[in-house]
Amino acid sequence: MSETSAGVEIRQLHKRFKGGDHDAVDGVDLSIREGELLVLLGPSGCGKTTLLRMIAGLEHPNAGEIYIGGRRVDQSVPPRARGIAMVFQSYALYPHRTVFGNIAFPLEAARLPRAAITEKVR
Repeated sequence: MSETSAGVEIRQLHKRFKGGDHDAVDGVDLSIREGELLVLLGPSGCGKTTLLRMIAGLEHPNAGEIYIGGRRVDQSVPPRARGIAMVFQSYALYPHRTVFGNIAFPLEAARLPRAAITEKVR
């Protein structure tokens, strides 16, 4: 994927937490095209959530690059400006909402029109 491509590209991403004795994420390369579905599977503690948190901007990588829509975001784009949301396998985050409601929540928070939310969620 080039820097002008849509989607998400990860280049040699690393994350080691302060005081940690191992890398939570160690040299991940990943290219996700726009519209493509990606599922991360692995045992607890293997770095799935850390990787997603870095893409969303909630954690900062120690090394590597993150591109969203061809734009490098890991050094200067705050989480709110990345257009990224995460949905976990556990319903505990918003247990009072339906599946549709959980997926729609960040779109509602961004104040998208109801028709656009419905289209994106479906």
